[in-house]
Amino acid sequence: MSQGVCSFTGHRVLAARDLSQINERLDDIIGQLDNKGIERFLVGGALGFDTLAAKAVLRQREKNPRIILVMCLPCKSQEKYWPVGDKNTYFELLDAADETIYISEKYYTGCMAKRNLYLVENSEICVAYLKRAGSGTGQTIRMARERGLTVINLAY
Repeated sequence: MSQGVCSFTGHRVLAARDLSQINERLDDIIGQLDNKGIERFLVGGALGFDTLAAKAVLRQREKNPRIILVMCLPCKSQEKYWPVGDKNTYFELLDAADETIYISEKYYTGCMAKRNLYLVENSEICVAYLKRAGSGTGQTIRMARERGLTVINLAY
């Protein structure tokens, strides 16, 4: 567990009606964490919540240039089958990130779970958007709690 580090986990598919509220909550919690000295933020690079979290970290970095965005990706070319608009956003986030970590060069079964474990093992706080416990996000939250991380669920 790393001191002063926050990771994010959440669902890929989010209801359009919830996006504004999720963004507000992300801005609020990242601002609070920044005020407490958390300046390193690990994001998994998936569609949905991860994308919103990365954008929110970048908004906070405009206020505090010491903020560090680290994209922790399961593998190179994870975006291979994504729609063009999502790919463009993904590459913009990678360009804006301070650091990019690839868990694996190539996709393999389990590389997403290994990325999630990396996020948990390298942070002390996990900000989540969890509505369905039987998901990869749910598994990540269980790992985080087992390892004693502070978990903040923005879904409720």
